[in-house]
Amino acid sequence: MKVLMIAPQPYFEPRGTPISVYQRLHGLAALGYEVDLLTYHIGKDVTFPGMQIHRIPPIPFIHAIKIGPSYAKLLLDLVLLLKAILMLWRNRYHAMHVHEEAGFFAMVLSRLFGVPYIYDMHSCLAQQLANSRYGRYPILVKIFEVLERRVLHTCDGLITIGADLEERAMAINNMVKHVRVENLPVHVTDPAPAPATVEQLRAELGLIGRTPIVYTGTFEPYQGLDLLFASAALVVQQAPHVCFVLVGGRLDQVADWKAEIAKQGLQDHVIFVGAVAPAETLAYLELAHILVSPRTTGLSVPLKVYTYMYAGKPIIATDIIAHSQVLDGTSALLVPSTKEAFADGIVKLMDDTTLRKQLGACAHEVAKQRFNSESYLLKLEWIYHAIPAIASGAVPAVHARPAVTKPKAVSE
Repeated sequence: MKVLMIAPQPYFEPRGTPISVYQRLHGLAALGYEVDLLTYHIGKDVTFPGMQIHRIPPIPFIHAIKIGPSYAKLLLDLVLLLKAILMLWRNRYHAMHVHEEAGFFAMVLSRLFGVPYIYDMHSCLAQQLANSRYGRYPILVKIFEVLERRVLHTCDGLITIGADLEERAMAINNMVKHVRVENLPVHVTDPAPAPATVEQLRAELGLIGRTPIVYTGTFEPYQGLDLLFASAALVVQQAPHVCFVLVGGRLDQVADWKAEIAKQGLQDHVIFVGAVAPAETLAYLELAHILVSPRTTGLSVPLKVYTYMYAGKPIIATDIIAHSQVLDGTSALLVPSTKEAFADGIVKLMDDTTLRKQLGACAHEVAKQRFNSESYLLKLEWIYHAIPAIASGAVPAVHARPAVTKPKAVSE
């Protein structure tokens, strides 16, 4: 079976949706599907057996793409649409698997070429637009709402990445074949870093004798770094030995935050590592005393949370829907989104060894049970077999059962 996957993302870059796209591709390759990935001209070539990357022509003045809506992204999406038309004209595909706003033009492409499509919903695009600088234009938000509803009513199958998105989608169209496929922790199959490697990193960062509080991820405004640093100012008053280690961020973002930290007098308590290769992140997670996710807005579960959970370290996170979909009081310390509450939570975890061990162990066990490769493949396999227009050309089920049955966390 040949699938055209359309990802309006820089593939591959080590950040949210591109990592999710990577996991989908990995899963389809494991299931034996042949996939043509159509994506932006930006990103590193990462392939799997049976997969080919097709990029749009280079746009000379666009060398990077920021997270969220932008004029640059609109231009890239228009070029992506033109190339999608060309590929569908030249090739025979059994299905399209489209991510994010690619669903907007997949509705038209599906009718033009008679190819069914699966919509991979990573976020509520209308809300994402409303939360951006374009939110001051209500007409644009309304257009996105209408388009998103049309996608949910015309797609042949739907994948969501979390319970809240699932509820939103089902409220619009509860008849669509649907499966919830949560992201996997990143690099769960990689060997844990050697203790000597972790200790060397600790020494290089000057963390010997200090308590590292680690954050990994992007530095976008919704991640709540302003909340984290406001709470850090309170934490260091009670625990001068603490050090906040931040892994990620673009160079310009890191420079801006370094300047801000210096103004607050926190430069001796904050280390900016910058972006590192995904595999290197494991060593930073391993040396962490506590892992933090201070996100303040959004519905989608941060990808970092799955990896945090698998790491088996205590987690403190804001008590918002993006976190509470997978975390609860047994697997993390969830606190209100205020600097006082976040600071108190960090200090509480620092002082309570038993609680740290309990939360870390529980989070790890939940990650192993719920977010594992076998469950992931079963759900991905199910959606391709559940849609009659696709199932006729689908790769036979590879799991140990005579027929693909509906897995848990699946709605119709």
